[in-house]
Amino acid sequence: MKYRYTMHRRPVYATIKDAPISDMNTTPLIDVLLVLLIMFIITVPVATHSVKLNLPTDVPSASTLPETHRLDMDETGRIAFDGTWISEAALAPRLIAMRRGNPDAVLHFRTDGAARYEDFDRTLAIVKRAGIERLGFLGNEGFVGALQR
Repeated sequence: MKYRYTMHRRPVYATIKDAPISDMNTTPLIDVLLVLLIMFIITVPVATHSVKLNLPTDVPSASTLPETHRLDMDETGRIAFDGTWISEAALAPRLIAMRRGNPDAVLHFRTDGAARYEDFDRTLAIVKRAGIERLGFLGNEGFVGALQR
């Protein structure tokens, strides 16, 4: 018995179906989900970041107010500690003595608006190296109107 194989001819070109494709295209959905996942991975560590502050727990009375010292800087960069002009080299020993004498003492820092930022930054670095933790800035009241524009 002889078998005869016949070849069926098929068209080489693609045929157009009459019915539309009814399957849902999930590729754009997966792309959007991956973008959202990456955004959450990036933003979650930023949202959980915290800054630790030592906030006072009680309101001090007039008799328990801490000792305050004042540090002033004029437009030329000269420094005054408690009203007496001193050099930058003499500032660090005075701040260290202030901290040793009373660890709860507060330093108020007031800078002239025309002072150079470089002088202010250098003085602030001296204050930080002296270990002063209780520092307040005076003179910012003049800039409140600029924030409300």
